[in-house]
Amino acid sequence: MGSRRWRLASRESRRMNATAIAVLTLWGAACTRQREPADMVLVGGLVWARAGTPLSAPNAPTAVAIRGGRIVAVGSDAEVETLAGPATERIALDGRRVVPGFIDNHVHFFLGGPGLAQVQLRDARTPAEFVRRIAEFAVAHPGRWMTWGAWDHENWGAELPRRDWIDSVTRETPVFVRRLDGHMGLANSRALALANVTAATPEPSGGTIVRYPDGRPTGVLKDAAMQLVARVIPPATATEWDEALAAAMTHAVERGVTMWTDLDNGSFTSLETYRRARGQGRLPIRVYAVLPLAAWDRLAELIAEEGRGDDRLFWGGVKGFVDGSIGSTTAWFYEPYTDAPHTRGILISDTSVLRRQIISADSAGLQVLIHGIGDRANDWLLGVYQQVRERNGPRDRRLRIEHAQHPRPAAITRYGTDSVIASVQPYHAIDDGRWAEKRIGAERIKTTYPFRSFLDAGARLTFGSDWPVAPLDPLLGIYAAVTRRTIDGANPNGWVPAQRISVEEAVTAYTASNAFASHRERALGTLEPGKYADLVVLSADIFSIPPERIEGVKADLTMVEGKVVYRRTPATP
Repeated sequence: MGSRRWRLASRESRRMNATAIAVLTLWGAACTRQREPADMVLVGGLVWARAGTPLSAPNAPTAVAIRGGRIVAVGSDAEVETLAGPATERIALDGRRVVPGFIDNHVHFFLGGPGLAQVQLRDARTPAEFVRRIAEFAVAHPGRWMTWGAWDHENWGAELPRRDWIDSVTRETPVFVRRLDGHMGLANSRALALANVTAATPEPSGGTIVRYPDGRPTGVLKDAAMQLVARVIPPATATEWDEALAAAMTHAVERGVTMWTDLDNGSFTSLETYRRARGQGRLPIRVYAVLPLAAWDRLAELIAEEGRGDDRLFWGGVKGFVDGSIGSTTAWFYEPYTDAPHTRGILISDTSVLRRQIISADSAGLQVLIHGIGDRANDWLLGVYQQVRERNGPRDRRLRIEHAQHPRPAAITRYGTDSVIASVQPYHAIDDGRWAEKRIGAERIKTTYPFRSFLDAGARLTFGSDWPVAPLDPLLGIYAAVTRRTIDGANPNGWVPAQRISVEEAVTAYTASNAFASHRERALGTLEPGKYADLVVLSADIFSIPPERIEGVKADLTMVEGKVVYRRTPATP
């Protein structure tokens, strides 16, 4: 027995010695590496590393050192210069502000990438302008499908467009241009004919066919009804997708975006495009590719076979829908719309199927992200998420509600107590704020786009753009969250100003909180030693200038993993 104890003790001693040697070896390597010069230093600026960083002299950090694509130091110029060597690249900040790379928590590359090369209708202010732009695009691209567009009928008094507006200028060109929220679109007669949508076509579940008094379709299709035409649009080729991705990534880095979460609404096509780009070294930003909820089992199989990707391209989340949008009067509310009392919105999904898919996806270890806009949609989702926790047990799941635009006060409290992530898009507040009150009335807008209330309730607030529904520009999002000045200029002191937040809170929502929302907070979201050197140099200090000037600030330089992926060319005098 004593001999056995000696052998066990000896074995444990050898194990401890081996562990100690390993620790000392790592410590020695770390010390040696610490003495290695930095690859790059940025000096002479103001560095906001994370929430709580001093904002001004003499305590504010002024410099950053980078080695091997990661941050090795943040501090004063003198401190950082000690890490520089003869071959170290230097970037003079000249007093400019540095912040962590912006993370956009909600984009749709599937729409936005190809949309960059399509007709642009977002700022068409009249029906005549709407028609003129469509006519010009049809002449320039005869016979080519015209899609996206991003029109907004609120620009001209809220009259929905009709196919008879555009038929005469698009006879041989099939058209299906969507409203900017992506929840309804206008098809011309050519597109309707190709899709065989007629007066006899029944109303699809989860969608609406807007009709003339005689029953013929006007061309406007809402939510699920859009698939009637979308299914006959020829799919893009792999080359076309690659070109669209390249254009979209350039668009992103020019605006300081170093990572986005892509909520693909239809298929695995965008993931395949990303993987192709990753394999060929053509992915300048980080991507969290979220796949359709209905395909949760297919994604689970992919993860079992290949894992979840790497820190440049990763997956593991699924997206579903409860309702539509407030702009299309399809968001799901308890009470009728004020300006459309015949409806309370619609359910895009069968709730029994949706509940089952959510619970199943979570049980497979996937992150669940569900679109919920109306107050009833928010309550329903919070209830299902409670069932998920009860049925599947505790784990670090980070359930998200996308948009979370119009929750009731009790629901806002639940976001905090239930640790549900509010994934919101601040630009929508200053866009929709032009007309939201006429949709849902003065009482319901008190907790609409409730940024301040979410934070006060202890909820995790994360920001995105919903691009191409809104501009892919985090600085515009920060401006929107801080000022809430609607884009029509009608609310200079802020629309529902009680819901404004601070600049630091807004920047946190675009950086550290978004990293958390995608399970990447250990590597991204703040400028701290050991984390990736993803950062943005801004043209002005958004923490010190008047908030209304933030919308004019630009990204002067964007860096991902220590590599400059965009540098703004100074404007010619």
